[in-house]
This record gives sequence, C-alpha cells and structure tokens, in this order.
Amino acid sequence: MPIYEYRCAECGFQKEFLQRISDAPLRDCPECGKASFGKMVTAAGFQLKGSGWYVTDFRDKGGSKPAAAKEEAKTETKAEQPACGAGACPACN
Repeated sequence: MPIYEYRCAECGFQKEFLQRISDAPLRDCPECGKASFGKMVTAAGFQLKGSGWYVTDFRDKGGSKPAAAKEEAKTETKAEQPACGAGACPACN
C-alpha cells in the first residue's frame, strides 16, 4: 500500500498516511477538524536498482552507443543478411 502525505491548508498540520489506492482521499484535518486537508505531491520513496532500469543502464551515456558497440552492430547486421541468390532481396524476386 502506498504512503500519501497530507497537509492542512488552514492550520498547516502535515502527516503521512498508509492507504489503499482505491481509498477515498482524506478531507478533514485530524488536528483542527476543518475540511481543508489535501494530498501533497511528493517524490517516490524508493529507487529501482539492478540491470534493466533507466538509472543503471542509460544514465550518463548521452543517448548514443559507444563506437565499439556501433561497430559490433554493423558486423552483426552484415552477417545476418542473406547472400544474393537466396531469394531474400528484391533483385532475386
């Protein structure tokens, strides 16, 4: 269950509550009793680690592959293409 942080617009009381996603948001402040209690926008309290996540796989790479990886990709692409005469290219059909 997620933790939601609330703050009262009237008295400034602030507290975290453990609620289901399907639960209705709290409206009444437990401190002053007024209906000015609202959810706050806060950062997530966890970090995804390990292979396959943006933080570990794509950070600080500038969005492009290193030169060695590009060269390997070219070599693999050439090796996987069928030779002419195999019926795979438009000239053979």
